[in-house]
Amino acid sequence: MNRYTLTIALLCASNVFMTFAWYGHLKSLSHKPWIIAALISWGIALLEYLLQVPANRIGHNVMSIGQLKILQEVITLSIFVPFSILYLKEKLTLDYLWAGLCLLGAVFFLFRGKLMGA
Repeated sequence: MNRYTLTIALLCASNVFMTFAWYGHLKSLSHKPWIIAALISWGIALLEYLLQVPANRIGHNVMSIGQLKILQEVITLSIFVPFSILYLKEKLTLDYLWAGLCLLGAVFFLFRGKLMGA
């Protein structure tokens, strides 16, 4: 598996854990004291970091920090939007589309050297 693919796969997996750690408790633990939710989220976040740190180390071998960060943000939005709609039952709004388009613009500008063959 090449470094780009491995980085993307690890970042996607880490983002699933991150999204559940940050937002899952709003639905599944809303009846519990916040400290319980925080401790459970902390445990989930550990799993996220166990995937995210190697992803960033592998990705940094083939991408700049800026490229890695923008890639992370695109993955985050790609995971968060379905999570918020399907799990948290949030309404899909055009704001998600506009945010996605802004991120695609950021991806273009940070990766255009590789896209244009420079």
